[in-house]
Amino acid sequence: MTTNKKFFRMLILPAALLMVLAGCGANNDYVAKVDGEKILQTELDDALREQYGADVLDTLITNKIVELEAKKVGVSVSDDSIEEEYKELEESYGGEESLQAALEANGLTEQSVKENIRMYQLTKNVIAASIDLSDEEVAQYFENNKDSYGQKEEVVASHILLEDEATAKDVLVKVKAGEDFSDLAKTYSIDSATSENGGELGYISRGQMDEQFEEAAFALEKGGISDIVQTYEGFHIIKVTDKVPAEEAVFEDVKDDVYTTLLEEHINEEYESWLAEKQEQYKIEKM
Repeated sequence: MTTNKKFFRMLILPAALLMVLAGCGANNDYVAKVDGEKILQTELDDALREQYGADVLDTLITNKIVELEAKKVGVSVSDDSIEEEYKELEESYGGEESLQAALEANGLTEQSVKENIRMYQLTKNVIAASIDLSDEEVAQYFENNKDSYGQKEEVVASHILLEDEATAKDVLVKVKAGEDFSDLAKTYSIDSATSENGGELGYISRGQMDEQFEEAAFALEKGGISDIVQTYEGFHIIKVTDKVPAEEAVFEDVKDDVYTTLLEEHINEEYESWLAEKQEQYKIEKM
């Protein structure tokens, strides 16, 4: 996901387990039988509490503190922001079906994950309400990190990867004779991840590929085709279909992004001390 979540540990447990730990277990007095002998619901409750109880209770207490503080400072979380982050989670798993399979494998539900997202965002919003960033701080952060906001030099490239130099030379002759690069990649390339797409690699910035590959690719003009380039993978023929020049960032264009990044860094730094302070302020009683 794109948001930094390092500032506090989110405990995600199966929804059914959370219900048991919260005292909302099944109504039956037993949960299983072995040769007619019952395993009681209370036995399951005790075992789960012994294994997970302290962590879950601490998390519930922290969540309650956050809820109370949110009411005090008047912040909340919109349904839209929860849905947006959940969609990002889906994308990171490769789609809805993949995410649902992962949730089921871990005994989780969409509802429990969205509740975790809500609590994360609410915690962040509560702490953010106490942080006041000046324009000078934001501008200085930009100056210190300007390279990370600028446009890096990139090329859009395709390649045909061959196992031996002799085959690479034969294919290069075909390329230079005007045969379609994409069709040749589909026929000859041993890179199974790209061959079906005609060897397309997409946008490449420096530091992503093998040094020899990058040196050749960035030296090409738009539409250019390399000679044979040897790397540890094999022998490449590279075609550059577009080039994106490096461009320095303008503060006004990225000011909002800089502010958000700096704010999240402050939240990360202040979370532990913020929570410790709030735990002192509230009367917490563990039964």
